[in-house]
Amino acid sequence: WKRVFDEAAALGVMQAHLTGGEPLARSDLESIAAHARSLDLYVNLVTSGIPLDRARLERLAPSLDHVQLSVQDADGKSADRIAGMDAFDSKLRVARGVKELGLPLTLNVVMHRENLDRVEEVIAMAEDLHADRLELANVQFVSWAHASSAALLPTRAQIEHAREVAHAARRRLEG
Repeated sequence: WKRVFDEAAALGVMQAHLTGGEPLARSDLESIAAHARSLDLYVNLVTSGIPLDRARLERLAPSLDHVQLSVQDADGKSADRIAGMDAFDSKLRVARGVKELGLPLTLNVVMHRENLDRVEEVIAMAEDLHADRLELANVQFVSWAHASSAALLPTRAQIEHAREVAHAARRRLEG
């Protein structure tokens, strides 16, 4: 990856997005991020936050420009059920740690039938965590999601309500 970043930087690439699967699974992530930083690339970590303890976050922070953290819902029980593991509290600790270390934070929440009715709570969670950006993402109906589309596809009323809530929050929080 260091060689790839060297070649990319030589071609004029300006950003390195550490993503795909889960970058935290790599034991050499700190070294990769530091190398990208040494090339003056904008380094973005896109992560589930699992597993990311405070010590590792502190080791990564000097090499990062931004962290995007996925959270499944604003309701802890629902988030853990959707994630298939007890992860919600850990994700909140990661989000708080990112902000405490002075890094910009984007929360990414994939919205679907099971959590779309809590879009107000998702926005409030992002505000409480002092997220710099909230991405209300639509579930992508490919692979397993396509097979589960009947359970995941929101109703038209859910979509219209969520759109109104999101637009009102955007106006309220502008600037």
